[in-house]
Amino acid sequence: MDEPLIPALFDYSLTDVTDTQQSVSWETATSLFTFFKNCPLFKWNDVHNNCEARAEAVCLLLDAWQVPHYKAWVFSGSFLKNHIGGLKQQWNYHVAALLQVHHNNETVFYSIDPSTSTGLAPVFEWAVGVTEYPHSYYFIKDAQHYIFPSGKIKKENWHKRNRQNKKWAFQGLAGINGVTKTGKAQLCFQKRRIKNMEEKFQMFKKNKPVFLVDV
Repeated sequence: MDEPLIPALFDYSLTDVTDTQQSVSWETATSLFTFFKNCPLFKWNDVHNNCEARAEAVCLLLDAWQVPHYKAWVFSGSFLKNHIGGLKQQWNYHVAALLQVHHNNETVFYSIDPSTSTGLAPVFEWAVGVTEYPHSYYFIKDAQHYIFPSGKIKKENWHKRNRQNKKWAFQGLAGINGVTKTGKAQLCFQKRRIKNMEEKFQMFKKNKPVFLVDV
């Protein structure tokens, strides 16, 4: 009898080195998930757009609050390797912030992604959850990497955080994909909306959640 296909495969070749000492407790991780799930900055029900912006904004806040973290990426097999494999919502890829959590004497990576899960999800389960049919490929990147290149995707050639993609992140939080033609047109008329979002973001950035004060 044929064995069932594993929906999501871990791609070691694209994964960055992680630091096993940089972890958080289960209590901190669950509190962070709840915080971000309920945070008014994020439109988690916007499943067709702006995952890069949401993941980047979460990571920028975690940076400001000195919480160790990474990003988890999952790609459809058809997009990454030009063979069979698709994600739900007809996505080519998806990305979310990732925490390394120490719990019950083991360390596990959990995604912060209220757009696809009601709680923390182990990175494998997160990848499987957005996979429509095998295979997808998931991996872990440093949080400073905002997006992959337009050409061949390698481990080292990702675009790091900079002024331009920071603008894209705030535009995405405001519901505008500034990279698309439609989004670029919206930018002319939605400058105040984007500015308001950036101001709200800065307020959250400066005010660490109470549960993190003693962490």
